[in-house]
Amino acid sequence: MTLPVALTGHDVIGQAKTGTGKTLGFGLPLIERVVVRADIDAGRATEDQLCDSPQALIVVPTRELCTQVTNDLQTAGKVRNVRVLAIYGGRAYEPQVEALKKGVDIIVGTPGRLLDLAGQRKLDLSKVRALVLDEADEMLDLGFLPDVEKILTMLPAKRQTLLFSATMPGQVISLARRYMSQPTHIRAAAPDDTGHTVANTTQHIFRAHSLDKVEMVSRILQSEGRGLAMIFCRTKRTAADVSDQLTQRGFAAGAVHGDLGQGAREQALRAFRGGKVDVLVCTDVAARGIDVEGVTHVINYQCPEDEKTYLHRIGRTGRAGASGTAVTLVDWDDIPRWQLINKALDLKFPEPEETYSTSPHLYELLKIAPGTTGVLPRAERTRAGLGAEEVEDLGETGGRGSRSAGGRGRGGKPATATGSGRGPAAPAAEAAEEKPARKTRERRRTRGGSASADAVADAAVVEAVAPATAVSDAPAAADGEGAPRRRRRRPRSAAAGEGTAAAAVTEAAAEAPAKAEPKAESPAAAKAEPKAEGEAAPRRRTRTRRPAAGGEAAPAV
Repeated sequence: MTLPVALTGHDVIGQAKTGTGKTLGFGLPLIERVVVRADIDAGRATEDQLCDSPQALIVVPTRELCTQVTNDLQTAGKVRNVRVLAIYGGRAYEPQVEALKKGVDIIVGTPGRLLDLAGQRKLDLSKVRALVLDEADEMLDLGFLPDVEKILTMLPAKRQTLLFSATMPGQVISLARRYMSQPTHIRAAAPDDTGHTVANTTQHIFRAHSLDKVEMVSRILQSEGRGLAMIFCRTKRTAADVSDQLTQRGFAAGAVHGDLGQGAREQALRAFRGGKVDVLVCTDVAARGIDVEGVTHVINYQCPEDEKTYLHRIGRTGRAGASGTAVTLVDWDDIPRWQLINKALDLKFPEPEETYSTSPHLYELLKIAPGTTGVLPRAERTRAGLGAEEVEDLGETGGRGSRSAGGRGRGGKPATATGSGRGPAAPAAEAAEEKPARKTRERRRTRGGSASADAVADAAVVEAVAPATAVSDAPAAADGEGAPRRRRRRPRSAAAGEGTAAAAVTEAAAEAPAKAEPKAESPAAAKAEPKAEGEAAPRRRTRTRRPAAGGEAAPAV
């Protein structure tokens, strides 16, 4: 419906349900209207109309949607040899700048990187004749609106503007008319289709407990006829945790969220499209525009924020006439939010039924075989897994990319090959195994808080011999025994000279035979005698106090 109007150069606001081919609705007119070398050879254009600057610009909200739209347009433009370039963040600038220097006809990009290259004068937008805002309601939201307005100021005033989205609220349409000239609003829908959602998608809403959700999801993933499945979470941490738990249960699961490097995100999507991974746990970065053939189940692990997010999430299944199943798990706290979504979309689930992983109606509605547990049987683990897909490193930017390449993840743990950032990767694990074990300190402990007579005598000998060894090179070993270990001691006063050290050594040698006698005739030993018969009082540690200049050492307690 949009092709005849868009080919004439008029502004268009296109609205259609997910999975109806909106990408080619604006892509084919752009491919047809750009001037390429074939047009000049055929006489349809002059040499002055041919340029290396981009002639059309498509602005998208996410990096994943950017790569998907670029691949679709490259496939459709092969016949005319149209040059299409993707410009988005998370990648190095140099390859994108080199491609711009060689010449580009159509650019597909995210707002942040487009503004960066335009501010560096690497990207010239003065020759753009057509602008497309894909997922227009998101692009004209408060988050992207300032960047979109800056991009509009760099474009020529006379241009064609196309807006496409599955959801187009009234306030967004009124805002869009500020940047358009007499637009034509086209809304595509089947004659007998009056709802907001696709009729081929079966919807199930369950009230579930947060501690039982992973078990429920594990059993839903084993339902009859299940192909590829997408699980949506509200937070990045939840997406990483759910992906890890499903992997431990035997499922070939991957994760896509904002905390991963761009290489890991694209790796997970490639493995999902190729069938190596059949479960993709993601946040709302993959909720818009992602088209993967064979997705039969979409599970909302957490309740969506609003009705637009709900429509885009469940729109990943039931595309192009295929059938699908959408399951939404609502917590008790999210019941008011879900009731607003239910009212806005005119659904029939105002009060979701309380459901657990062992509820009989869960098995009946989703066609789960009786006796199914939350762990995938080993005979069904036939997927290659995300580890079989290599991470493509084209020069990531930012500090988060290291988590997908063997760096440290959350909590200081090495990142996994799956990109979830929770378990050990192969290089990190090998390095940890080669690292030698840390040596522990050896400490001498006493019984009852007091040292034995042998330990006291040893301490006296070591303490007396240590300064003598430092002054002279006299041998410290006696009677075939090894030299005592030198210990750190407090510095004494300068008045204690060599004579004091020698006297201390003589005195320590005289007390050494006391090792063999358990009871010593000294004041300390007298105090350590038992107070009564049959009782043994604990012995206290004694120290030898030396006088300042050459006097006799007096025992002190």
